[in-house]
Amino acid sequence: MQELIDKARVLLEALPYIREFHGRIFVIKYGGHAFDDTSLRESFARDVLILRLVGVKPVVVHGGGPQIGDMLKRLSIESRFVEGLRVTDDRTMEIVEMVLGGLINKEIVRLIHRVGGRAVGLSGKDGALIRARRMAPLRLQKNGEEVVVDLGRVGEVDSVNPEVIDRLLEADFIPVIAPVGADSEGVTLNINGDSMAAKLAAALKAEKLVLLTDVQGVQGEGGELLSTLDAGAAERLIERGVIAGGMIPKVRCGVQALHDGVRKVHVVDGRAEHAVLLEIFTDRGVGTEIVANGRWRGEGAER
Repeated sequence: MQELIDKARVLLEALPYIREFHGRIFVIKYGGHAFDDTSLRESFARDVLILRLVGVKPVVVHGGGPQIGDMLKRLSIESRFVEGLRVTDDRTMEIVEMVLGGLINKEIVRLIHRVGGRAVGLSGKDGALIRARRMAPLRLQKNGEEVVVDLGRVGEVDSVNPEVIDRLLEADFIPVIAPVGADSEGVTLNINGDSMAAKLAAALKAEKLVLLTDVQGVQGEGGELLSTLDAGAAERLIERGVIAGGMIPKVRCGVQALHDGVRKVHVVDGRAEHAVLLEIFTDRGVGTEIVANGRWRGEGAER
């Protein structure tokens, strides 16, 4: 009997969040090594379906860096990174689009259908969803001299036309989007998934942007998980070197999304089973929520 009561308490804890977020849009960036685990992929698909069944409108943007790297290695094509960005020549772009728009995108769609949902896979090129621009060459210092590096077909989001996503959500579909776009001349570009998810969340006026990653969340100076921080605190932690490495662009994407109107950003460990549900529908959550300046209410604040 106690076990059943505990299950009922879980539902009761989730109830106010289900009520609050009914009809709201969540943009979820899914990727990293969580995709390599079959059970975690299926768990993620179920979580997305549960969100839809309780009235949330999930939109999934996925990455695929490790899978792209594996495919390039199999084809004996060298992977080269500069400042964490993959240098993308024409041949590499073909593989990027094949892996993202084909293998990964359709696998996520398949899994959502398998658990009972309805999903549609597309990329930023479909329905003129994403207009991209080629990223400017990077200017780096090497041995005291400036070096200019052209990243090739790496793009950033110039504008978003959310019409196709709006129509899919109205028809009760779950959009699954690969981070590939085209520029004004129709040239396909490789776009960072976190950045694309943030821009899409802003254009859709999303309630939440959830960034799934390969660590527990944002950590403080002692290595402890920070349950909540505001945008100003996040920038100060970056300046002090507490937030470092690959977490810097992820947090800055989140902060920009807040500036652009997204209500809350969550950085969550995608390797943890049911991480999205635990972060959104429990009082304490399991990751880090980032809020706009002045909106943090401390421990126990609504997720």
